[in-house]
Amino acid sequence: MAQPFLAVRALLRYSAAMPSQRQRLTLPSLPAEAALSFLKDTKGTPTWSTRDLADTLKINRREAQQALAFLQAQGYVQPAHQEGSAHSADQWITTPAGETVSGAKPPRFTREKVDQALAALKDRIKRINKDPQAPFRITDAVAFGDFLPDRARVQSADVGIRLVRRGASSSEPRSASDAQAERKFLRTLRANSALVTLRPYTDWMRHRSHRELPGRRAAA
Repeated sequence: MAQPFLAVRALLRYSAAMPSQRQRLTLPSLPAEAALSFLKDTKGTPTWSTRDLADTLKINRREAQQALAFLQAQGYVQPAHQEGSAHSADQWITTPAGETVSGAKPPRFTREKVDQALAALKDRIKRINKDPQAPFRITDAVAFGDFLPDRARVQSADVGIRLVRRGASSSEPRSASDAQAERKFLRTLRANSALVTLRPYTDWMRHRSHRELPGRRAAA
């Protein structure tokens, strides 16, 4: 998880270091982690377009072009077409650096297996939310990744999970022991499955293309 965080810092450093270009290359209202999640999705895809980026992240074309400018400046993407060639215009490739920083892995699972793993995770979430003895409730759970398009081979699905400790006030500060307990709980929820990767939930995960898993509605 350290690499995406470093990428966020790198993008922010880039915008601060080039004040003369801020008007032309303004960081869009898009978390860098969201952009990196798209780069991870492109693993195994020869080329992709600005529209693919915009459609996946649910942003407009101008925002997508701004994101591309930053990603290209960091060396994470590059144009796929040859200079001066109209063929393959607006086609991009994710560079090895982009694959590394996004945490991309070779697609080695079938989409059916990932779907089965997500269905099993749904069932575990439902059971936990109905169990008054469970230390946490899952209030949000969204899955995203390269399994969403119709591909034969995919990576593990990323799942954003928001946990709320039962009986705790929302105003209580989150301690180091709370964070440790949450990590342990997520490991248990994952059930040693290599087909899903559980991550702390943030709002951008629901704003991009995703699959909703039972969360607050299941807990009600």
